[in-house]
Amino acid sequence: MTRPTGDLFADGGETGRLMARLDWADTPLGPVDGWPQSLRAAVRMVLSSRYPMLLLWGERFTQLYNDAYSALIGDKHPDALGGDVRITLAEGWDVLAPLIDEAMATGVASWVPALQLLLDRAGYREEAYFSVSHAPARDDEGRTVGVLTVCSEVTEQVVGERRLRLLRDLSVGGDGRTVDVESTCVRLAEAIGGHPLDVPFAAIYLRDGALLRRAACVGGEPVAAALPATLPTGQEHGWGLAAAAGGTTTEVAGVERWLTLPAGPWGDPVGTALALPLPSAEAGQPLGVLLVGVSPSRGLDEAYRSFHALLAQQVAVAVRNSQAYEEERRRAETLAELDRVKTGFFTNVSHEFRTPLTLMLGPLADALNDNEHPLPAAQRERVDTAWRNATRLLTLVNSLLTFSSLEAGQAHSQAREVDLAGLTAELSSVFRAAVERAGLRLEVDCPPLPRPVRVDPVNWERIVTNLLSNALKYTFVGRIRVALAADDEEIRLTVADTGIGIAEEDLPRLFERFHRVQGARSRSHEGTGIGLALVRELARLEGGDVRVESRIGTGTTFTVALPWSATGRTAEPAAGADGVGGAARAAAQEAIGWLADPARAGASAPVGPPVRAYGGEDASRHARILVADDNADMRAYLARLLSEQGWRVQTVGDGRQALEAIRRERPDLVLTDVMMPEVDGFELVRRLRRQADTRTLPVVVLSARAGGDASVEGLDLGADDYVVKPFAAAELIARIRATLHGALSRGDRRDDSTPDAHGGTTDARGGAPGRQDVPAGPPTGDAVATEVPPPAPDEARRPAPPRPAAVDEGWTYPSQPTSAAAMRRDVRASLEGLDVDPDTVADLLLAASEAVNNAVEHAQRPTRPEVRVRLRVADGTVRITVRDFGTWRDRRPAMDRGRGATLMNAYGDVRLMSTAEGTTVTIERRLPTPP
Repeated sequence: MTRPTGDLFADGGETGRLMARLDWADTPLGPVDGWPQSLRAAVRMVLSSRYPMLLLWGERFTQLYNDAYSALIGDKHPDALGGDVRITLAEGWDVLAPLIDEAMATGVASWVPALQLLLDRAGYREEAYFSVSHAPARDDEGRTVGVLTVCSEVTEQVVGERRLRLLRDLSVGGDGRTVDVESTCVRLAEAIGGHPLDVPFAAIYLRDGALLRRAACVGGEPVAAALPATLPTGQEHGWGLAAAAGGTTTEVAGVERWLTLPAGPWGDPVGTALALPLPSAEAGQPLGVLLVGVSPSRGLDEAYRSFHALLAQQVAVAVRNSQAYEEERRRAETLAELDRVKTGFFTNVSHEFRTPLTLMLGPLADALNDNEHPLPAAQRERVDTAWRNATRLLTLVNSLLTFSSLEAGQAHSQAREVDLAGLTAELSSVFRAAVERAGLRLEVDCPPLPRPVRVDPVNWERIVTNLLSNALKYTFVGRIRVALAADDEEIRLTVADTGIGIAEEDLPRLFERFHRVQGARSRSHEGTGIGLALVRELARLEGGDVRVESRIGTGTTFTVALPWSATGRTAEPAAGADGVGGAARAAAQEAIGWLADPARAGASAPVGPPVRAYGGEDASRHARILVADDNADMRAYLARLLSEQGWRVQTVGDGRQALEAIRRERPDLVLTDVMMPEVDGFELVRRLRRQADTRTLPVVVLSARAGGDASVEGLDLGADDYVVKPFAAAELIARIRATLHGALSRGDRRDDSTPDAHGGTTDARGGAPGRQDVPAGPPTGDAVATEVPPPAPDEARRPAPPRPAAVDEGWTYPSQPTSAAAMRRDVRASLEGLDVDPDTVADLLLAASEAVNNAVEHAQRPTRPEVRVRLRVADGTVRITVRDFGTWRDRRPAMDRGRGATLMNAYGDVRLMSTAEGTTVTIERRLPTPP
């Protein structure tokens, strides 16, 4: 007895209900009541499964399937129920027929993963993939009368993995190995061309000024002919390029109007394309456009659009990386060219310097050595000073010439067989007088070497000389040891000292050119910063290298190692030893200048009758001037020049000695160099202005640092004047006299009975009663070098100042370079009424000056040619705002001082807000809270 027809399809869901209503009598299977039990069982199994299943029964392959399978065939359902599968899947039957025939003929089930199948289920010929199993279906007698198909669609997985491979290939193609943008675009196009199923054609357009230029193309000659090679960015051409260049992704339909291109697995013509912007770092300004064809075998759904967006991003990243690399390469080439030009310039200038130096040194040496017409003592001193400094200048020129030759790769080692131990010992002995005069011991241990050595003696002299000069400069107690040793592998020169040592973080940069350890105590601040760099380059030129070991407070050891293999070179023809030793003698002579004044340091020059005084008698005639400079010859020259005006002069070697001398006896004026060891000139001015008893002491800064920045920095710190070396004697005298007159007119002179540092009294000239000035004699003593501990800050002895009262003032200045000076005067005047620490005022003025200078230099096409400054002091905070009214522009290299942002951020919290109306810089400084 058979069950009712409705019961057979009852558990089949929506498809089961459709099958129950279908008139099966009109199908090859006939009425349901006549179906065999095997067919009924197979139908129940199919309908009860949640997995896509299709039952083909009979010679006409009548279809019976479930809800899951109906979703796979799309628009073909429900017409496919009861129909012939050869008609339903006619477009893919050539693929399915062999599999079905094999299952029915052999009775063996088959399994095919990711079977590519053409389907027309959504209005187009679709590329689809299925994992399919075909098993024989048998009737009640066991005969194979059909096929049971179990399948699952894997289209998304297959297509997704294929697209990921394309994105991976793009990342490899744009990995930065190419050297220019054009090559990168070609490699990207090649990668895209390897995946025509997803991207039938493509073109990369890059922005080139006002044009879009095609950089690469995929798809062959038809595509290249159909697409424009260049296009103005604002002009549309039918491909959506202009809109995409503006940042909008554009879908282009009707591609077949311009391009007939078969694509996809079935060779259907491409009908749609996408124009996608290539994103850049600047929003709204794409790098260019990626134009891609859409596969005619895949629907342009959300997944396909997301893939195209990722494709555009990958191309953009590769192009940006290539542009950055190309820009960096151009910058490196420019820097290399500048370096070559600079090296050539140094070489030419150094050679040009040698001729006038020769003509200076020759006559000077002749005059000094002329026994027949000897120079008077005063003239001999002047000529001797000129000869020493001309010799020093020649040494500097030779060092620059050597260094430029090394950098240009033009330096050569002229190896000769030398007694390296004897040469080293001889060069070291040149420094013995200077070392012993400094109170140090010089130990030389250079035993004979076991084998002959071939090196360039001139290069070796420079190596030894620079290492010994460096050791003497930074060693104050103990010894300097020079040793030469050898083993089976190398020769080692070691120069060890017991000096101040070098911090570990400074060691990696020690041999860099122009690098100097900041704040290190030394005998002199003079130097070019290339000495140790020259040692390393010369050691490498000789086939060796140099290394350093150091500990703070213990000392430093330099080791130059030369492998024996590097010293066995063929010796060049001997040219004598002329010239060897000259550099060492010049360096030793310079080192002696660090240790002593030609006139006794710390002593006052005699008043005496003025010789060639500049100007007439005045009230400052007997003023007392303190000179601070680390160059011995400069101290002697200034002492002689100033004493000729009737002024009493005392000289010291650095800012710390100057502070100690001022504490002992206050001068009428301080003349200080900037670049000095221990305490430099700017720090000296800062400390003087911080203390109440020296706040009005006139200070004139003397420096070789030319340029507006250096003078502004000195004047901002409170210096009364700034004189740049080289100077004319008359100009310096006039400036000092004007500064002294200004101090007198302000009443900055002390009372005639002001107690001095020793409890006595001083007269109006600052001299102590009963004190006898010591006449300057020949150089018989060292410079004052006694270690003086830094003075305790006055602030530590005074009660904390009260918090400043509120201030709110504003000024408007014209947009011109002189406005910074006017601003400093106004802000300083506003802060004078408040008890603000002078260092804080100086810091804020420096930061505000940089902000005003930036406003003047950066404001482009200002709507108002002015700069507004506002000062507010409230709640323990000083706030200075600087505003301009122009659009921002980059500073030209010639205008860039290179320290504006650093200064502003170092002296306060800085915020910058730039809008279309202008730029506002806010500088804030929190004042210390009173305890």
